[in-house]
Amino acid sequence: MNIILLGPPGAGKGTQARRLVEERGMTQLSTGDMLREARSSGTEMGRKVAEVMDRGELVTDEIVIGLIAEKLEAGAGGGFIFDGFPRTLAQADALGALLDRMGQKLDAVIEMRVDDEALVARITARSNCGSCGEVYNDLTRPIPADGKCTKCGGTEFKRRADDNETSLRQRLMEYYKKTSPLIGYYYAKGDLTGVDGLAEIDEVSGAIKAILDA
Repeated sequence: MNIILLGPPGAGKGTQARRLVEERGMTQLSTGDMLREARSSGTEMGRKVAEVMDRGELVTDEIVIGLIAEKLEAGAGGGFIFDGFPRTLAQADALGALLDRMGQKLDAVIEMRVDDEALVARITARSNCGSCGEVYNDLTRPIPADGKCTKCGGTEFKRRADDNETSLRQRLMEYYKKTSPLIGYYYAKGDLTGVDGLAEIDEVSGAIKAILDA
């Protein structure tokens, strides 16, 4: 099963992707992680990535599609979650063409819908465990009173430098300009289903499970 999680920054895509990895054995394909892995791999593709990054240039869609192809060829029992890709209509077309060539398909595109103002309030209050990345929120899920992460027992917590209102609104605008057209694209193809991204984490997980098990 191959899926895409769509939604603006802070909608909870990463949290839900981690749950799908843990519960269904899926593989999360993060563009950033793939680029870092390729750069240090010593392969021909890795050398291309290193050369582009060393020049301070953006890695081309062709290279990213090549990295995704390598992952798809390697296989994954539970399927793949595409994280951070596609971001544009051209990338969506390229991903669709790649899946067709490899005899695979996209099983679901799940849009995590949010209200911007509620999202800003939620994101500016969030923090993460410095050890395992578990997400906490001053409003809805505070750091435990004993100061220990409930998942790994870590005691260091951090906030992202760009989790402030000004930065978040800029990131939202960038998302709406570049990525939101994908919502109409996948809707027209009949692949899109929406869930309430501002619901409790377990509720969102349940909604996603229902979509994937339908």
